[in-house]
Amino acid sequence: MEKRWILPLGLLVLAAILLQGSFFTLNQTQQALVLQFGEPKRVIREPGLWVKIPFVQNVVVLDRRVLDIDPPVESAILADQKRLEVDAYARYRIADPLMFFQTLGNEQQARLRLSVIVNSAMRRVLGNVNLPAVLSQEREKVMADIKSQVNQEAQRLGIEIVDVRLRRADLPEQTSQAVFARMRSEREREAAEARAQGQELSQQIKSRADRDRTVLLAEAQRQAQITRGEGDNQAIRIMNEAISRNPEFYSFYRSLQAYRDTLKPDDTTLVLSPGADFFKYLGASGGASGGAGDHRRADK
Repeated sequence: MEKRWILPLGLLVLAAILLQGSFFTLNQTQQALVLQFGEPKRVIREPGLWVKIPFVQNVVVLDRRVLDIDPPVESAILADQKRLEVDAYARYRIADPLMFFQTLGNEQQARLRLSVIVNSAMRRVLGNVNLPAVLSQEREKVMADIKSQVNQEAQRLGIEIVDVRLRRADLPEQTSQAVFARMRSEREREAAEARAQGQELSQQIKSRADRDRTVLLAEAQRQAQITRGEGDNQAIRIMNEAISRNPEFYSFYRSLQAYRDTLKPDDTTLVLSPGADFFKYLGASGGASGGAGDHRRADK
């Protein structure tokens, strides 16, 4: 009884294995290449359930999506002999699975090969442009030229280049330091020139201010002297009018001023004749005795 079931069970297992090896599925992001003893037989691009010959044919599944490639940073010399460190990246898709498989075999080899192609095309294109073109709006044209050259070589590998971009383009570290030093010295020169111009302007302003001050002081002194002269002239005129009206009173007033100025210090000693004109008003009202008394007071 058990031996009778061995053959059917074996056939059933064999049928299951054959059935499992006869079908394969592809989703929307995949495409396949059917190989028979290593030789390509079919290219399948549509998703779904597909049939192959088990144990005879095998399937190589490739990606239909846009893939990225990030080559290492490459040094490039521009047409104006400037050296740049350029970091680029590219996007590609597998356009011809058969050619891709025959020339590259797998995606890892594709990345390695495309990295070399992208860097080579980038050096060729950048070698024909100057630094301003890389740093300006002409950069789009530069990237388009790189993409065109990469695409020409990639088509022979069954690959379509979707885009090539320059992520970064910098001067080497030593060159950057030299540029920064030159920029710093240029800014210092401009600052020194601005300071010199400021000092010159300051001296001009100070000179104008000193000149205006001198002119204003001279004008003020001139006006003061004119006013003082007019005041002295008016004082002399008033004095002359007063003297002409009462000369005797003026003589008396001037004598009193002389007494005040002369006898003001406490230790003043005068030796004068009693009949001198200086004591004319002191002894006029007291006679000889008054004059002698005044003389004694004067001696004190």
